Amino acid sequence: MKIGYIAMSGVRCQDAELMSLGLTLPGFVERSEVIASLPSLGLLTLAGLTPAHHQMEYLEVPDLKAVDHLPGEFDLVAISSFSAQIREAYELADRYRREGTRVILGGLHVTACPDEAQAHADAIVIGEGEPVWRDVLADAEHKALKPRYDARQMPFNLANAPMPRFDLLDPQKYNRYTVQTQRGCVFDCEFCAASIRLAPGFKVKPVPKVIAEIRSAMEHANHCFIEFADDNTFVDKRRGRELMRQLAPLQVRWFTETDISVADDPELLALMRDAGCAQILIGLESPQQAPLSGLERKADWKARRQERYFEAIQRIQDHGITVNGCFVLGLDGSDPHAFESVETFVRESGLYEVQVTLLTPFPGTPLYRRLEAEGRLTHPGAWDRCTLFDLNFRPQNMSSRELESGFRELVTRLYCEEATRDRRHRFWERRRELRQVHAL
Repeated sequence: MKIGYIAMSGVRCQDAELMSLGLTLPGFVERSEVIASLPSLGLLTLAGLTPAHHQMEYLEVPDLKAVDHLPGEFDLVAISSFSAQIREAYELADRYRREGTRVILGGLHVTACPDEAQAHADAIVIGEGEPVWRDVLADAEHKALKPRYDARQMPFNLANAPMPRFDLLDPQKYNRYTVQTQRGCVFDCEFCAASIRLAPGFKVKPVPKVIAEIRSAMEHANHCFIEFADDNTFVDKRRGRELMRQLAPLQVRWFTETDISVADDPELLALMRDAGCAQILIGLESPQQAPLSGLERKADWKARRQERYFEAIQRIQDHGITVNGCFVLGLDGSDPHAFESVETFVRESGLYEVQVTLLTPFPGTPLYRRLEAEGRLTHPGAWDRCTLFDLNFRPQNMSSRELESGFRELVTRLYCEEATRDRRHRFWERRRELRQVHAL
């Protein structure tokens, strides 16, 4: 069979005013564009499981409106999409099916809304794709596809993970490659729509396998930058130290997401610096205590760490690792003072970079279920508003207008040229001061 692995990519935002701001405040959409330009590791992983006698091609569709003909002629296509682009994915799937191409849909959104997705596919994959993908392909070859392949009761050991097919990528198009070191998270934040919703729990990939994948990526791209596609890379500090020791000889630069507790381990921070860490993104969520209360549902972990934010950020950045602090506006417990609070925190903490988003109830999350039960969803089923920048629920302690306008004003202040330059200047000034002290 000729198989197409197709990713729906590109930045999405329905708020025209906010998108207009982004044109003049490039720092605002910088991280979103980086994410949008990353290749789909899930599809490349499935390609790694595909028997060699099949022909394969990896494609991206950033804007379906600009596509006047189907991209490629295939016997079978596997389409990947985030919630914000899922309607476009469905439209593309319908077009392929009308032409006689069989369509497989899977991923986070499909797992959360299987009945909806089923109407647009010959088969859907629920949960992780690895345990069932070879069965899907075998059934497709025998023209015996089942409507659903449910992997939720089929635990997958990452020690058996296939090598992603990085060779399917055009090295001229991608300067960042994604590698996964683990899946899931030990925490359970109410709004999280990451891999913990695909396969609950936490599991790790053997370090030698991670290193092999990075080497493979480096072979297929010149000067490639690695982005770890993890929910929380350094939640296991001992394993994190071992990963860093084996990564250092590769001399590759990389980025990842983790939690604030990485600051508690000076040895790990030193190893991360020496292993080429460029930046870590940390979900700080709010500088205020009240909005953090109950956000992490197992042990209220986020709320218990809030008072140590300043010290932790300085400790990390003093190791030469920049911190991208992520804040969520619109959390229950916050009020119109939240915008000023975030701006003040960013300035006083010395954060090198900042990412702000609106609270977004994604399908399949505890947050979505709670707000639905409370009657606070304003656009149920409007998945194109699940962009992190479009409001789709009724806030608790402020009006929707207050939240949207406050968010736009905060974006303007945080990402203006002066504020961005000041953040980076303060980081490098601090680095110079530390070098002078160490030279004494």
